[in-house]
Amino acid sequence: MDNPDAGTAQPGYVLPGGAGDDVRALEAVVNHHAAMLKRLDSLTVALINAVKAGSAGDEHEAHVVLVEWCETDLVPHALAEEASLYGGAGNTAEARLLVEALLAEHQVMVGVIEELRLSSGLDAAVAAGTLRGLFALHQQTENRVLVPFLAAHPDLSLAAAVEGHEELLGESHIHGGGAGRGDSV
Repeated sequence: MDNPDAGTAQPGYVLPGGAGDDVRALEAVVNHHAAMLKRLDSLTVALINAVKAGSAGDEHEAHVVLVEWCETDLVPHALAEEASLYGGAGNTAEARLLVEALLAEHQVMVGVIEELRLSSGLDAAVAAGTLRGLFALHQQTENRVLVPFLAAHPDLSLAAAVEGHEELLGESHIHGGGAGRGDSV
């Protein structure tokens, strides 16, 4: 799936003033979203190809791996966003409705994951494709609207919100030294 936002942070994300920690945190979140979308796309394509080929063994394996990734990566990521990112933004008049919409999208994605878990064959492939599309749109909204809002808001700190959250930044960013205070983000 082609996605213009699937690469690194876009140049339009540069923030004014001494917001270096927030800029680095923004780039880390955007890059982690891109990595997640790339992985979801790969897992979805594997399932679709196995279904097309009529290979029950490959289909079963691809289905198990995709559901497991959803349970161990996608859902924890969504929960971490709700706990760390959505609270501050949701308490502002400017972003309250955006956060409500993003929360509703999380609920839809959880429903699609459950549909995926319970399905097989063509139904599983359709659910996987639906999830991929939903996540692509969702992360694009976060990358283009929510995360820049948090980074630019004078009373909120994106860097502080994501600090230490592997689910929001990816393991390599946490352990490899990254953006934010104390190189923990």
